[in-house]
Parts: sequence; structure tokens; C-alpha cells
Amino acid sequence: MTATDPALTALSQGWCALSLLHGRIEAHIERALEAGHGLSVREFSLLDVLSRQHNGPGGHLQMKQVADAVVLSQSATTRLVTRLEDRGLLTRYLCDTDRRGIYTDVTEAGLALLAEARPTNDAALREALDEAAKNPELAPLVRAVEKLHVPVG
Repeated sequence: MTATDPALTALSQGWCALSLLHGRIEAHIERALEAGHGLSVREFSLLDVLSRQHNGPGGHLQMKQVADAVVLSQSATTRLVTRLEDRGLLTRYLCDTDRRGIYTDVTEAGLALLAEARPTNDAALREALDEAAKNPELAPLVRAVEKLHVPVG
């Protein structure tokens, strides 16, 4: 394969289209969440991921799992957790069975803000996808996203 190979070029173009779609969607959601709720996309994602934890075996996520879920490094995730903790939206505490483990939970205020922001997130996502579907290069990707049925969890 060479740099001018048609298959490689098509692959690169596909990646560029996917990256463009992601960037447009994220920017649209970011503006809506920030304006309506004072949240970034990453903050919303973190609250959402942590709100899905539960008590019992395997119910609490380790920081690496949280970082993977919000697509950030562990250090960036820790800084994000600290910012949300400072705002009273998250709380951290030591694990009962392993004093080295630290759990992070969403506070009542965090759950309330998440519930308030979820319709904004969903509407902004729909708007961004509808706008992207008007672009012939992005329309096939929009259709693919709409067909996905990925279980949350």
C-alpha cells in the first residue's frame, strides 16, 4: 500500500468525515449544555456515567473505568471530578473493604442537574444529527448512528 492507494485514501476520507461529524455534534451539544446548565459535554458525560453506578458487587467504577467511559486520561478525569466535587455535584469517599479505593458518587444536586440537562443534551444531539444529515458526505454516518442500538451500562 502506498500513500496514494485508493483504499487508503477512501479510509482516510471516511475517518475525516467521522471526525467532522463528531466535532460538529460535540460543539453543538457543548453550546447547548453550557448555555442552559453551565455544564460541558465532559461534565455531563461524567455525571451520566457515575449516575449509572449501583451498590453491590461491581457497582462502583474505578477511576480508570470512569476515564475510559468519558474518553479522558486518568489525570484529566481526576481534575474533572475535583471540579464537579467543588461545585457540590459529586462526592468522594473511601471504599469500606479496600482503604486504597476511592469511590465517586453523584450528589442529589448532581442528579438534579443531570435530570435537568438530559433533555437539553438529547435535543441538541437530535438537532446536530438533523443538520449533519443535510450534508451528503455526512448523511450515511448519521444514518449509521441512528441505527445503532448500543446498550448503556
